[in-house]
Amino acid sequence: MSNYDAVIVGSGPNGLAAGIRLAQEGLGVKIFEARDSVGGGCRTAELTLPGFKHDVCSAIYPLAAGSPFFRSLPLAKFGLEWIYSPSVLAHPFEDGSAVLIKQSLLKTSEIFLELARRKGLKKSNYIKIFSRLISSWIHLEKDFLGPFKFPSHPFKALAFGLKAILPAENFAGIYLKSKHEKSLFAGLAAHSIMPLERPITSAAGIALAVLGHIYGWPFPKGGSQKIADALASYFLSLGGEIETSCLINSIEELPSSKAVIFDLTPKQIIKIAGSRFPEKYKNKLSRFRYGPGVFKIDYALSEPVPFISKECLTAGTVHIGGTIDEISESGKIVWNGGHPEKPFVILAQQSLFDQSRAPEGKHTLWVYCHVPNGSDVNMTERIERQIERFAPGFQDTILAKNIMNTKDMEKYNPNYIGGDINGGIQDLLQFFSRPVWSLSPYKSPARGIYICSSSTPPGGGVHGMCGYHAAERVIKDLVG
Repeated sequence: MSNYDAVIVGSGPNGLAAGIRLAQEGLGVKIFEARDSVGGGCRTAELTLPGFKHDVCSAIYPLAAGSPFFRSLPLAKFGLEWIYSPSVLAHPFEDGSAVLIKQSLLKTSEIFLELARRKGLKKSNYIKIFSRLISSWIHLEKDFLGPFKFPSHPFKALAFGLKAILPAENFAGIYLKSKHEKSLFAGLAAHSIMPLERPITSAAGIALAVLGHIYGWPFPKGGSQKIADALASYFLSLGGEIETSCLINSIEELPSSKAVIFDLTPKQIIKIAGSRFPEKYKNKLSRFRYGPGVFKIDYALSEPVPFISKECLTAGTVHIGGTIDEISESGKIVWNGGHPEKPFVILAQQSLFDQSRAPEGKHTLWVYCHVPNGSDVNMTERIERQIERFAPGFQDTILAKNIMNTKDMEKYNPNYIGGDINGGIQDLLQFFSRPVWSLSPYKSPARGIYICSSSTPPGGGVHGMCGYHAAERVIKDLVG
């Protein structure tokens, strides 16, 4: 007799999603979490000064809003409230201009068209290109957010895939006209955490733009912890169990169950359960490649960031990086083990739209840049110089700051190996074949052992789809 149908190690969004899906089938499930609270990448804490609530890792959630599984759950009943800023994204330039993504594709295209006309160009291709991509995504989102399979709409998938597989530099050069369009797309594609001349970097840029137009880039009122808390509360309401402050060092420490599911990356899984795996599979897991890390700063501010372009204050997310050439160069330097003088910076300013994040009249700021895996270089000065380019006087608004290098990130969440928040490089070789090439990537060759972390398809981001698909595999094996 087994104590549980399934036990799950790790309570990040994927672990919680797997637990929910299994519990929905009436299975007995228990989740084990090493820290004293659930969440993984979704946690909120006072990192600088009392009353300033900072998201420790993830902050903005286009993938969560667009997740087919999360959308099917009654998370609003369990305390999750999304906030949408007037603009999805802002990308400022040194001349004082800024380009915005609005949730409305038409309004976004009008912004690009006006900027193009100022530069003597007659048209913008943005609405033409992205209207087709949006149409494809709506029909294919479940195919895209899961393991490789024959698509439900093969011709739409082919048209989408031929664009997504391109290097972002090529996509920008072929389909986009102005420097504003190209630079904005470069910032989106830089979320791939790879050089923009590499294949498939367009996939990240296309997906984030498309999701912004369909679902927006919202964030939870009160902080990212609200996502984890809502998922956990719903899981408990289905009869699931959660044990926190319980670090699992060996699979032998777990109670008996029919299935063990790891919301962990390959390196950790080998340590905990490697003795159960065939040598060939263990060797494949050990060759799994991790990518660049992040250097993160949380700020407590006396006032909003003083952007030259006030339009930036309408967006929850701002990309700081300048032109496509600058963003591309930053990515190349990091990929080759260096630290750019002008890093591409991702900035989130939730307190402009969520007054619960900071004391009255004060603000929080969430900022990070990419660095080589395992880097201990302090990027604070370079990040602040970058922000000052587009917001002179920014440093005068700083009340306090909290710095996390790659080692701090891994200490906070052991899934972030070397500061890699994406669960491993997501290039052509590791896009669908995560963590190894397999028709069922969530199932290991060891009986009853599964993987549901971002090291499985569809990869990084808060969407729960890795957990959902892993749970579907378990259900098929246990229930039929």
